[in-house]
Amino acid sequence: MKLYAYWIAIIVFVLDFITKKIVANNMTIGEQIPVIGNFFVLTSIRNTGAAFSIFEGARYFFLFITLIVVAGIVWYIRRARESGSLLLITALGMVLGGAVGNFLDRAIYGEVVDFLQLNFGSYTFPIFNVADIGITVGVALIVLDSLLSGNDKAEKLGQTDHEIEDNKIV
Repeated sequence: MKLYAYWIAIIVFVLDFITKKIVANNMTIGEQIPVIGNFFVLTSIRNTGAAFSIFEGARYFFLFITLIVVAGIVWYIRRARESGSLLLITALGMVLGGAVGNFLDRAIYGEVVDFLQLNFGSYTFPIFNVADIGITVGVALIVLDSLLSGNDKAEKLGQTDHEIEDNKIV
């Protein structure tokens, strides 16, 4: 389990790297390829901002923040790998792989390749990539692990939520 999070990070990073290279080498910027009608479309764009293209052009800020986040994740993986749940370790690996994937694009090219577009009727969800999926799913799993481990802590104390309510001072 010691290297599990890093293997997850490598998988996310490699999938992100390969898909971005395929798009960058085979599609022109702005080109669209429908995959599932108008619902799922491959659309080649470049993003100089963060999620949903906010803070466009803040390359060095994002590089700095990403370095801090990556260092924090690595520190936390080292701390949690013996006592953390498999769900938490998996989540941290996914976030790490996604963060490094987008960091590499920003560091080398000054922009991130985005290409996955979802349309819901007239609403178009902001275009994203595999690294973004890793980060988003990883964060969702961290929240889920936090909720599940909160229940585990109450059970470890030997009290259910009902017993905890009964012990309140009125």
